[in-house]
Amino acid sequence: MADKLSDPIGRLMGLRYKSHPWHGVQIGCNAPNVVVSFIEMVSTDTVKYEIDKDSGYLKLDRPQKYSSLLPALYGFVPQTFCGKRVGNFCSEKTGRDGIVGDSDPIDICVLTEKTIAHGDILIDAIPIGGFRMIDGKEADDKIIAVMRNDVVYGKYQDVSELPEIVVKRLKHYFLTYKDLPGTNTVAEITHTYGAEEARQVIQLSMQDYSERFDDIGALFKER
Repeated sequence: MADKLSDPIGRLMGLRYKSHPWHGVQIGCNAPNVVVSFIEMVSTDTVKYEIDKDSGYLKLDRPQKYSSLLPALYGFVPQTFCGKRVGNFCSEKTGRDGIVGDSDPIDICVLTEKTIAHGDILIDAIPIGGFRMIDGKEADDKIIAVMRNDVVYGKYQDVSELPEIVVKRLKHYFLTYKDLPGTNTVAEITHTYGAEEARQVIQLSMQDYSERFDDIGALFKER
């Protein structure tokens, strides 16, 4: 997709309208080493927010069943898509056939020592690892990152360097946040992987996005 900085029409539209966080925000010129991240939720949120794919606004998804709070900022990486490449990579790493991408942007949780009051913001994040999460037969990777230049977490370059309790808290949250009364969740985390593999997952999701969304005309024909 055209870089808005070199596209006068794109720059003008950006001044007149709010860019869609998934499609209208650039992932960053240093991706996948540093990625722009759209934050949907912060650690004080007691309900689940997520982006409305059509409008680009945050919407209330569901209340949380338990009192545990998200121990990081949570959102997604713009202009990524969990498609066939991400699904095939998950199948390859787990040895399970038939895994597909969940058709969402790649999820990211960002560690910082700063208190961020609300979501609906963009931050620069450095991926240091991730969880290979499978929800049913869908790949639902959670990239673990640190906020760039964070005075506490900024020193970590790989998830293996994090305090064990930090990783355990993140894992507990992602294994329970979909657990609602009367439902049986099937989500599982099969692996915790490091920075190199996290960058691979992001790169694959960027390729999936290009294949899925670069032909804008085809999108309108589908609707």
